[in-house]
Amino acid sequence: MKGRLSMKLFACSLLMVGALAPSAFSQAKPATPKATSPVLDKVKLEAYLRYLELWVPDVAVKIDDPKPISGMPGFTEVKVHLSYKTAAMDQTYYVSGDGQKVFKGDVFDLSKSPFQTALDSLKTDQQPGYNGSAEAKVKILVFGDFQCPYCKAEATTLRQQIPASFPGKVEVYFMDFPLDSIHPWAHPASIAGRCVLRQSSDSFWKYHDWIYEVQQDVTADNFNSKLMEWAAKNSVDAVQLGRCVDSKATEAEVNRTVAMGRELGVDATPTLYLNGRKLVDQMAQWPTLQQLITLEMDHQAKVAEEAEKCCTVEIPQIGKKK
Repeated sequence: MKGRLSMKLFACSLLMVGALAPSAFSQAKPATPKATSPVLDKVKLEAYLRYLELWVPDVAVKIDDPKPISGMPGFTEVKVHLSYKTAAMDQTYYVSGDGQKVFKGDVFDLSKSPFQTALDSLKTDQQPGYNGSAEAKVKILVFGDFQCPYCKAEATTLRQQIPASFPGKVEVYFMDFPLDSIHPWAHPASIAGRCVLRQSSDSFWKYHDWIYEVQQDVTADNFNSKLMEWAAKNSVDAVQLGRCVDSKATEAEVNRTVAMGRELGVDATPTLYLNGRKLVDQMAQWPTLQQLITLEMDHQAKVAEEAEKCCTVEIPQIGKKK
């Protein structure tokens, strides 16, 4: 499997053991309403979702407590966390106040970006970026895996095309998302990348380009030796790097972006977010991406123009026509 991790892993890993008949739900007793919290029978909801989504018995399901949704009275948001071996995924459902209606999908507020949910979750404060400037209104976040061949192709294209086509206007951030279940050295490579970043941003991008370039020659057994060889040739403090890698000092930083991606439903690499718009597969190919970037730049210019109009105060003057 080359950089793809989806719920198909859950569905295909084991045969379904038994099936939950729809009549089983009509026999379940409704949860007793509480005055202080929305009604939610988690056992009943899990059983219903397992039947609906075909989650096999070995998939672990954890359901969060319901949270009120601003602007949507009568409904709550419920996060469902799925895990199977080393794979994990989060799903979001919306439940009515009486706990009897469930739906999933996107909720939009016309006063905000249609991608506001993603924008609120995506954080770039600790992430390496390039090609940005104070004027950059467009940001691309790339959830990538250093062992993923698709990521290598995507990274090569972006590193060449973005600075050439949109110099200083589009900032690109790298977000670690190693697929541990299918790529054995991707996680150590992400930890190492963050260790290099601690020394300098420029060194990180050298590492980023190098690890993709030699991707086919790297294995879980030779990764560390190749890393030290690269460090010695690129003015990176190998002793400091070795200590950081051995102690996994940056693993929490890697886990942070992995958790960020899972919260948004990222299940494949590379996955891109263009100002919050999720792009995968063909949507991330350069001709299409170039058009989408141009469209986003035009949109941001219009938003800025409208914002300026709304806040301009005109004072009547003598002799000036209204």
